[in-house]
Amino acid sequence: MKTAAPCYYHLDVELSPERIGQVRRILAAHLRYWDLETLVEPVCRCTDALLRTIDRHATDKNTTIEMWWNGQHLITAVQDAERDIRPHYAPSGCLTQIAALSNGWGYCATAAGGGKIVWFSQRARSGERAPLVPVSPSPSLRETRPLPRALPLPAVATARDREEPALIGA
Repeated sequence: MKTAAPCYYHLDVELSPERIGQVRRILAAHLRYWDLETLVEPVCRCTDALLRTIDRHATDKNTTIEMWWNGQHLITAVQDAERDIRPHYAPSGCLTQIAALSNGWGYCATAAGGGKIVWFSQRARSGERAPLVPVSPSPSLRETRPLPRALPLPAVATARDREEPALIGA
């Protein structure tokens, strides 16, 4: 198993209903780039639930999303500026969904005390990369030449062809 290089991604976004889908595609693209295809669906669903809750209930729509990958664990954190929003009181039960789709989660106040960070983690192994096999380019129509209908086979000499005298009555 190859060891994976640590990866980090940071995204600041002002939320709107259209942006939630864009953020989902951006996160999915980064996870695929990091060879974490199996984590795309759970991470995007958890992030989507958090972003929809923030979009519905927060007055300040500025949000920060961060992802850390260390080769074994992916930690995703979503930060907003609203301290009053309690995600577990949201009608969709987004923390229940996060708990079901992740290996661990939690939330805490920001250092400034004006907002909160909700994080969740996923356990995975880095993907084994298969070496790329070079593919010969297919010729264009101008470069092709007709192949012979039948390729000549090399002649194989047999005992009869060698004209060796056969022993009769020996």
